[in-house]
Amino acid sequence: MKTKTSFYCTDCGNETPKWQGRCPACGSWNTIVEQPAEKKAKPAARAAYVQAARKPKLIGELDGSSELRFSTGLDELDRVLGGGAVAGSLILVGGAPGIGKSTLLLQICGNLGHKYKILYVTGEESERQLKMRALRLGADGGGAFYVLAETSLNEILSSAEELRPDIMIIDSIQTLYSDELSASPGSVGQVKECAMALLQLSKTSGATVFLVGHVNKEGAIAGPKVLEHMVDCVLYFEGEKSSSYRILRGAKNRFGSTNELGVFEMNEGGLREVQNPSELLLTGRPEKASGTCVTCVIEGTRPLLAEVQALVTQSFYNMPRRNSNGIEYNRAMMLLAVLEKRSGLRVGGCDAYLNVVGGLTIDEPAVDLAVVIALASSYKDKPVKDDLVVIGEVGLTGELRPVSGLGLRLTEALRLGFKTCIVPKNTVGKASVPEGIEVKPARTITEAIGLALA
Repeated sequence: MKTKTSFYCTDCGNETPKWQGRCPACGSWNTIVEQPAEKKAKPAARAAYVQAARKPKLIGELDGSSELRFSTGLDELDRVLGGGAVAGSLILVGGAPGIGKSTLLLQICGNLGHKYKILYVTGEESERQLKMRALRLGADGGGAFYVLAETSLNEILSSAEELRPDIMIIDSIQTLYSDELSASPGSVGQVKECAMALLQLSKTSGATVFLVGHVNKEGAIAGPKVLEHMVDCVLYFEGEKSSSYRILRGAKNRFGSTNELGVFEMNEGGLREVQNPSELLLTGRPEKASGTCVTCVIEGTRPLLAEVQALVTQSFYNMPRRNSNGIEYNRAMMLLAVLEKRSGLRVGGCDAYLNVVGGLTIDEPAVDLAVVIALASSYKDKPVKDDLVVIGEVGLTGELRPVSGLGLRLTEALRLGFKTCIVPKNTVGKASVPEGIEVKPARTITEAIGLALA
């Protein structure tokens, strides 16, 4: 007897009766995959984690108290979560293999095991392997820290109903399977079914559930895109394999801002919090070297000093080469065009390379002026002063536009020893300037380049 199959979109989870090159729901190409048809779940299968039917209430009768938050023991993680984890929330932590997702969650268990009842469900390691890693991280301090090596959703829900944990960690969502579906673990149907069951568990029991999710080669969470819409928070753990530093960034947060980021350093004892990322990002900065400039960006509520490096050299190709790391490519090409048109520097026939040191990705317009000055510095082979920081947005006519939070940026620059700052002229007088730093206003990029390379 032939097994019935269905077709799903791996991006949005839309079901179609036959294979198509393009998903009719989200428009993505080559994302339709064939999976065994799902069986209808029996009502009794969800009885363990579904409460009785709720009745509609007037909005005035609803509980208006704020959400209950608790600290995870890691200040950098609390910052990204918006002040701590929220009880009854579902949090998805994604990242490349070996980046440190399990290490981060194990350290949370070590910090909170003596305060809360924790259930760590591992589908990728045995209990002995998890114990060895916990010993290395110092996260085996006893308390109410329970471990379950299981991949069956029904067994996990039964254990959760019996234990009633305050915090539940699933490592990982791609390894779980429901007995009600015949598809293999990690398939679209299994991931959706398991995530929905855990979502209902967190909302009805009040437990905070952390899901570990792997990423595909494009850097997105593996599985259906609808998974990110189901959870309350989506956190991405990023970092270069050649570097020991890791950046935790929020892509979605129903209980806080998504602009915050946390910085960690991976060492033999696990992840160490980096309380001063500005100093870290400027470590090893070359002195009296052309093509480098420092700017200050704001990620959420935190000001960060970042070093922008540029290399402009004569091109030996018919079409000059362009590359940009840490700055959006199209914006970098726009700034190159503005630099040539408005300042007279003939960079159009040169190869140009841009890089933000430390693996940081900046999408704030305040970095524009630093990119322009770094390019001009490399083109003219004139270094920028070591104690200079530049802040400003660049328009298509070469004018400098104001940015928000100037006082906060200047204070951070002064704290790290910078004495001079170039800012847009129309921001002077609108923000308090801390004592000890000189502000040089400029109207256009030509004036700013003249001040920076004087």
